[in-house]
Amino acid sequence: MKIYNSSSKPIYLLVGGFLFFIVLGAMLLKLPSAYSGGELSWVKAFFTATSAVTVTGLSVVDTANFTQFGQVVIMLLIQIGGLGFMTLAIAVIASLGSKIGFGSQQVAYEALGVVPFNMIKETAKFVLLFALLLESISTLILTITWANEKGIAQAFYEGLFLSISAFNNAGFALTAENIIPYVDNIPVNLALTTLIILGGLGFTVVMDIKRNRLWRKFSLNTKIVLSATLVLNLVGFLILFLLETHNPNTLENAGLQQQILASWFQAVTTRTAGFNSLDISQMADASTMIMLLYMFIGGGSLSTASGIKVGTFVILIAATIAFIRHKESATIFKHSISTEQVRKSFVLFMISMILVFVSVFILLIIESKHSFIDVLFEVVSALGTVGLSRGITGDLSPTGEFILMVMMFMGRLGPLTIAYIITIPSHSKLKYPSGNVHIG
Repeated sequence: MKIYNSSSKPIYLLVGGFLFFIVLGAMLLKLPSAYSGGELSWVKAFFTATSAVTVTGLSVVDTANFTQFGQVVIMLLIQIGGLGFMTLAIAVIASLGSKIGFGSQQVAYEALGVVPFNMIKETAKFVLLFALLLESISTLILTITWANEKGIAQAFYEGLFLSISAFNNAGFALTAENIIPYVDNIPVNLALTTLIILGGLGFTVVMDIKRNRLWRKFSLNTKIVLSATLVLNLVGFLILFLLETHNPNTLENAGLQQQILASWFQAVTTRTAGFNSLDISQMADASTMIMLLYMFIGGGSLSTASGIKVGTFVILIAATIAFIRHKESATIFKHSISTEQVRKSFVLFMISMILVFVSVFILLIIESKHSFIDVLFEVVSALGTVGLSRGITGDLSPTGEFILMVMMFMGRLGPLTIAYIITIPSHSKLKYPSGNVHIG
């Protein structure tokens, strides 16, 4: 997607919108009525608000220490950040029958992606209704599941919070144990993983499925996202199952049902949701490597998930295979991928890698007490807005917390979007002679 001067204002408005809700959220969370664990510093308030709006889930304070008011603020920030504030605004305006101005349409276009102007209202309303429907169904399932244990009111409240957090791929839970107490609970695991997967597909994919229903009619993007999601989830499940069922610190002594559910849950949630039903710090190093890869890839474009996105990952693989086989262009499902898309995918990959390298390098200097693998895991988790941690988030210095806040913000907006914002397009008629550089 080319960024022209006419569309630069909408992008700045989107950035400003996210910043506004982060500041507003931090101010609300700083109120004495929002936090019961003593005085909450401004840095920790901003970190929590940033983590919620960017639907990351990294926490420097236990969510249980927030009052119900504070938890509701976090829940609303997650919903706004996940669905996108413009999606919510357009949906409300459309429901009231009001007209949307051209400037607002441009902002919505950037928020919702490549959607024709005449379909912006329809798309926004669908996104909102789709989210609310799935969150409601999940809330009902979790309420019924926990009713005897917690009582109807508390079961409903916790079910609602987790459902919103799961659909928006946020990973926030109401206790420090996250989902570990329900590692072998079938309804909880299936409800949350279903929400995570559907929220991470991308709204254009869901709309394409709704309209066309048949595989042969789906767009190339829909086919790629569905296929890659299925393969990544199944492969991740199998690898984690094989590795962790031989790990005495996690699943070796667990029953088969718990081993299956935990492996499936962790494979699904790693791709940007950030819940955990196992102690991440106790998992095998090989499992950690797989989780790093999955966090870096993320979910589908225009979804509640982040990362470089599955479409980017598939294009990079296809382009690599095409080059090895000396083909002129990469092909996926009998469609050729344009050079522009390959270049954009490569640039996104490189920018993300540079961000990870620089952030890890700085954190290793200022947070020298933590190991390389813990710091790397934290940074990739922040950039992919995943929220998984090996337990060092709460021990970071204010500077370390700030670095992670920047990474979460950039990860939610997308590194490529940030690059477009900070660079000024230049057009020159001057051409230089081609050169030859030895590679490999």
